[in-house]
Amino acid sequence: MNDNSESSIPSSEDRRLIRIGTRDSELALWQAHTVEKKLNDLGYQTEIISVKSTGDIILDKPLYELGITGIFTKTLDIAMLKGEVDIAVHSMKDVPTALPKGIVQAAVLERASTLDILVHKGDLSFLDNSGTIASGSLRRKAQWLNKYPSHQVEDLRGNVNTRMQKLKDNNWNGAVFAAAGLERINLKPETFINLDWMIPAPAQGAMVVVAMENDTFSQEALAHLNHKASEICTFVERQFLKTLEGGCTAPIGALAEINDDLMTLKGVLFSLDGKVKLEIEKTINTTLYQNFGELCATEILENGGSELMRSIKKALEKKH
Repeated sequence: MNDNSESSIPSSEDRRLIRIGTRDSELALWQAHTVEKKLNDLGYQTEIISVKSTGDIILDKPLYELGITGIFTKTLDIAMLKGEVDIAVHSMKDVPTALPKGIVQAAVLERASTLDILVHKGDLSFLDNSGTIASGSLRRKAQWLNKYPSHQVEDLRGNVNTRMQKLKDNNWNGAVFAAAGLERINLKPETFINLDWMIPAPAQGAMVVVAMENDTFSQEALAHLNHKASEICTFVERQFLKTLEGGCTAPIGALAEINDDLMTLKGVLFSLDGKVKLEIEKTINTTLYQNFGELCATEILENGGSELMRSIKKALEKKH
């Protein structure tokens, strides 16, 4: 299941320029250039067009307070719908589970590390006492407080470069990052530990490329870049997320993995303070993946998840 999709490349007279839309952060540009190189290697002509997203501009509010679904993807969605770019490259965990009308998922690249890591300042003694770490993610905050209830978690926003700088500038003991993002732009320091107990965000470590629904040229080009196993695992995780969320941001983690013919999904839903943890782990034959995420999420909803989601929604509405 690790093979990339194959299809015939158009002849030279059928080729045209593919305009690649991206955010202008270092990581987003790295991702866009990665897609560009893969398309160039196949003989396609490309151009990168970068734009600033609302999520990059407004750094003084926690993400959940901004109340915009797809805050990092909306600007690129608009550029695509206006015809200013042909495709857009995203960190898949930032992409809303429902894409805008007219935009479709065209490729999921082979996934990188799904791990969260703690970047610290060389002294881990705070783990056994009281400490302060930073993260802008409700999911990371809830899981950290579940494991370390005496700790404080401060809000941390911005792209990875900004967050690393803020960690240096503040007296926090550490901050939580996705390993994949730091590894991609060589920012991962020596002072880190893997948080292998933390369930990642759905689709963490995966890059997705979207195209216009009526743009068969770009879709056929991107089909070469699609990694089937990564596509299936992220589909299941995002289905789990979509079934639980119902449009509400919440501390949700999900990780699907394929071994031979079997797929295992680990899913979690936490209260905002981390005190309540609902989890599920199930294994099926990979051929049955189509509604696996929904089944697992439904089981959580039926076992206390519905009430928990209602209380989370109410608490977040008060903060707006």
